[in-house]
This record gives sequence, structure tokens and C-alpha cells, in this order.
Amino acid sequence: MCICINCARVDRCLTYNQVETVHEQPHLTSNPDFDPVHPVINVNLYDYGKGMEWDVVGCDSFVSEPGRWSRLRPGELLPN
Repeated sequence: MCICINCARVDRCLTYNQVETVHEQPHLTSNPDFDPVHPVINVNLYDYGKGMEWDVVGCDSFVSEPGRWSRLRPGELLPN
């Protein structure tokens, strides 16, 4: 699972904005202004390359704020 959902900067992050784009999810912001340092992304291919799953699994800029994404999107299911 993407660590971004528990990061204080998720709604400002350029990398998470790209993850949202890849997953065709609504953006938390249309103008992210934070460029994280050394994000590490695992990309998993499935259905013989027809689909992709991106998960940020490490980031030197990560600031823990458990539940941040859920507070920004109350009542919505966590993204896959």
C-alpha cells in the first residue's frame, strides 16, 4: 500500500498527484506545490502488462500523519 495516505504532505505532493493520474483517481489538489525528495515507487504490472499499480513505498520527505488521506476525503474508501 502507498505510504502517501499517511503523509502530512499528501495533498501538496507532486509524486502523489502523478500516482492519482496513473490510477485515474480524482486529485486532492490540481496544483501540487511540494516536490518530494527521493520517492521510491513500486510499479506492479498485471494482466500481461495491461494494468499498472503504483505504490510509493519510501520517501525521504515523508512526514507521518496517520489517517491524513481519510480526513481529506471523509467517507471515501482508501485508494487501492
